[in-house]
Amino acid sequence: TQYFKEYAEKIPGESTQKLSEVAKECSIYLVGGSIPEEDGGKLYNTCTVFGPDGAMLAKHRKVHLFDIDIPGKIQFRESETLSPGNSFSVFDTPYCKVGLGICYDIRFAEMAQIYGQQGCQLLIYPGAFNLTTGPAHWELLQRGRAVDNQVYVATVSPARDEKASYVAWGHSTVVNPWGEVIAKAGAEETVIYADIDLKKLEEIRQQIPILSQKRCDLYGTEMKK
Repeated sequence: TQYFKEYAEKIPGESTQKLSEVAKECSIYLVGGSIPEEDGGKLYNTCTVFGPDGAMLAKHRKVHLFDIDIPGKIQFRESETLSPGNSFSVFDTPYCKVGLGICYDIRFAEMAQIYGQQGCQLLIYPGAFNLTTGPAHWELLQRGRAVDNQVYVATVSPARDEKASYVAWGHSTVVNPWGEVIAKAGAEETVIYADIDLKKLEEIRQQIPILSQKRCDLYGTEMKK
């Protein structure tokens, strides 16, 4: 976090301009992030999305700030540097609707539930879990969010750099709505691919219709703003 202020950019800015150019050049949907964003004297952890024409489709500011203290393991306080985002982030593609979170956001099941209620079939979380929380929870949380909401979940992590001041766990992953890991990187830099099979998603929702069987007369999760 000590580097966030030094490397913070406006959006649009240098990094997002490059993401826009690449998305247009390759005619793809590109989720790029996150980067430290400066706006109005505040810093945010921000992920941007660009469409095949290079236009920005979404900008997600990390909602939940990572303030933890695990004695003898790690102490980390994002709130000393960052401000939280205050909105959900969804974008449409011709294939499916996609919901965005960043790293620590994945721990909050309510956020994923809201995305499911909004019709998202794929959730994407750029993130950098550390060597304590990574082996313990990285894959577990992805599989949990996927099964709970019957959606695909994709996480994107930096490769591991043992010499960095913050060492990321790595292991970018894609999980299907059955909770199966269908693509997974190691700690090293690599590229992984996975198919988002919406027919399989619908079959799973029909076989175990939890979305229609929720007892909304007894409980509920709602978006407030």
